[in-house]
Amino acid sequence: MIRHPIDVASRVSPALSALLESRVNDPDCEQPVTLVAVRHFLANLLPTALREAEQMHHFDVSESLLDELDSLIEEFGRSALAVDFVQVNVSEQMSRVIEAVVNDENRKNPPTLAAVKDAIDTGLGARLVGEGGLDEDEDDTLVSEIETLIEHFGADTLAEGLLRYE
Repeated sequence: MIRHPIDVASRVSPALSALLESRVNDPDCEQPVTLVAVRHFLANLLPTALREAEQMHHFDVSESLLDELDSLIEEFGRSALAVDFVQVNVSEQMSRVIEAVVNDENRKNPPTLAAVKDAIDTGLGARLVGEGGLDEDEDDTLVSEIETLIEHFGADTLAEGLLRYE
C-alpha cells in the first residue's frame, strides 16, 4: 500500500469522506475501492439529463462532490484507494488514552500508535478506569480502535496528531 507523504484525508470534505467510507465499507462493492469507482458510482446516481449537464456545468451538491473527486483523481491518480481519503476521528475514550501516553513523564519520545497500543496492552485502560478517567465500559473497544488506527495510518504515526478536542 502506498503511503502518501501528507495526510490526504485532511484535504477531503466531510461529505466526500462519508461517501468514500460508505463505499469502502459496502460489502457489495468490488474491493479495493478506488476514487474512480466512487466517481462512477456518484455520477450514475444522477439523472441522465443532469449527467449530461454535469459535463458542462457544475451547479449542484452532487456535482461539487464530483468536482472534488476529479481534483483528487487528477492529483493522486486513477488507482488511488478511496480508503486513504476517509477521515478518521478517534473516539473520546481513545483521546483520553492518547493524552495519558503523551503526558507520561517517563516517555522520552513522542508516542506513536504502536506505543499507545503497547500501553493499552499493558493495562493503561484499566488504570484509567481505576483513576476515573474512563468509565468501566469505555475501555472495551480500545484494542480494536487502536488496531484500526494502526491499520489505517501505520504503527509509526505520531498519536498526538489524532487527538480529538472538544
